[in-house]
Amino acid sequence: MHLYIDTMDAVLVDFEPDGRVRLDDEDWSTPSLQERRAILHAVQSEIERLQDVVLALDQDQNEA
Repeated sequence: MHLYIDTMDAVLVDFEPDGRVRLDDEDWSTPSLQERRAILHAVQSEIERLQDVVLALDQDQNEA
């Protein structure tokens, strides 16, 4: 996984179910409240963009 988090100017590369994250070139850590909010915002934005891609590709497939 590589998710750019604009507000942190960081890239999330991995996570654990216990809430720990690993940012690019950093060790595992538990994010602060602000960091968690920034990560969640980036994830939600990425989900929306990916849904747009799915819809666009699915529409093209249905028209073919």
